Amino acid sequence: MIRETPQEFLDILKSYVPDANKPAGVARQEFSEFFTEFQSDERPSVEPVAIRDDLRGVWCSVPGAVPDRTILFFHGGFFSVGSTADHLGFCAELARAAQARVFSVDYRLAPEHPFPAQAEDALAAYRFLARHGCPPHRIIPVGLSSGGTLVLDLLLSLRDQHLLMPPAAICMSPVVDLSFGGDSVTRNQASDWLTAARLAAIRTQYLAGSDPGDPRASPVHANLSGLPRLYIQAGSGELMFDDISAFAKKATWAGVQARFEIWEGMFHLWQIFGKQVPEARDAVARAGTFVRETFGR
Repeated sequence: MIRETPQEFLDILKSYVPDANKPAGVARQEFSEFFTEFQSDERPSVEPVAIRDDLRGVWCSVPGAVPDRTILFFHGGFFSVGSTADHLGFCAELARAAQARVFSVDYRLAPEHPFPAQAEDALAAYRFLARHGCPPHRIIPVGLSSGGTLVLDLLLSLRDQHLLMPPAAICMSPVVDLSFGGDSVTRNQASDWLTAARLAAIRTQYLAGSDPGDPRASPVHANLSGLPRLYIQAGSGELMFDDISAFAKKATWAGVQARFEIWEGMFHLWQIFGKQVPEARDAVARAGTFVRETFGR
């Protein structure tokens, strides 16, 4: 997995600097256009469904998917941008690698819907699947970036409410601490496309005055005991690398079977850029293997 960082592509990503002053709709359209360009050209067949009036899920399927294997997917976008539509290439790759159906959740976004609306939507989506023929032991939640936060929020909610848990979960470059206090925020400025200023803007927009120390906002502050198996990916070049590493250690200390993979030289969210970054395809393949192995137990 150790390869030289694709610096030219990283420079392209650094050119994408969202303007916090733009209307939310404009920012979301720009995000979609930019990030869709670099994903796999493969597209799954899709079937939108209503979870409730203001919450939609999308079934994403590829040939060869095992019908009773379900991935509950939460996209990235730092809680304010992103959708199933601009993650379809990734969903197709993940579905093929895992030989499973993907149920992607278009959770509500900030600033119109600040914290904790997104965590509430994650739990609603899980309950929807459980009510519609997907038993918990055949569901694996998977999240990218902020979607990884929602995976952890979901697991904590299920544990605290004494509900049936999935057998495992996958967090890919998860946001685990909205204080962004790790040394890597400074150390990795040259190796990631995010900036410290961008992280601060994300925190302000998402939390809207809520405490970043709230365990639902920053799962690194939660009691992690009783969670199912976790597979966590992080790039050594990410601004949030130290935060993710601290979370993985805390999970292990809490008795969680946490597999933490460090991808040397990789930047935040590298997993989605399958057309440019070979490590992206490798990361998705390894996530798919984890899903297949879990369902094969």
